[in-house]
Amino acid sequence: MGALSKIFTIGVIASSLGFGTACGGSSDSPPGPLGKHYDEMHIAQVPLDQKGAVVQTQQDWSVAKMENAKAEADHNEMTQKLSVVRNDAKAARLKLDSAISNKKSAEASNDTNKTNVAQRDVRNAELLVKAADARVRYHETYRGYLKKYWRYTQENMYWREAQYEVAKSEIGKKNNVAPKGVTYDSFPAQEQQRNKRTASAKSGAESEKGRAQSARDNWLKLQQEADQANGTPSQFPDPMVQSVTPTTATP
Repeated sequence: MGALSKIFTIGVIASSLGFGTACGGSSDSPPGPLGKHYDEMHIAQVPLDQKGAVVQTQQDWSVAKMENAKAEADHNEMTQKLSVVRNDAKAARLKLDSAISNKKSAEASNDTNKTNVAQRDVRNAELLVKAADARVRYHETYRGYLKKYWRYTQENMYWREAQYEVAKSEIGKKNNVAPKGVTYDSFPAQEQQRNKRTASAKSGAESEKGRAQSARDNWLKLQQEADQANGTPSQFPDPMVQSVTPTTATP
């Protein structure tokens, strides 16, 4: 086997075992667990009044984990709501089909009044279909944002953990604790890498939120037109009324 083939084989095996994501992987892949941890037992005898940063970063990490769980739940809930919205769009198309059939019947009757009413019903049904399709696109785009936001909270969760590991290691280094196999410089480097990943994920989420906002504006415009034409205000829920935004990461 040639040298290049051997390298390729080793790379495939390493990837399958998860070595490529142990320290975070590429910026396009989901975050993996931290590669470096500092055992808190190494600083167990250090007085608590020296551990303010450790306590704070541990709390920040706990909050980040809760935010990640909430982001996952929001994404999954929107996935369920999207199926309902798609069914509403299908129902709007069925009403349009019925309006078109009624129009054909009215035209065949040669009754001008019936024909005019039927034509109006078709136009109104067409507006409702356009609004329904726009609502589907809005929900699809908003779910895309929630997925990006969920990814951000994942990255942020590991970044906060990395900060916690740095805080513990700094206490150990300051107190001249020298655990076997521990390289103190590796903890700040790990935190910096996670910081960059979190910043990138945050930017991606904010960009996707802008796309969702544009889709929302388009839906609201078309829905208003359809409501006015039909003389009936719609009562559809608007998922971005109480939208989530990145709050914890400030890389």
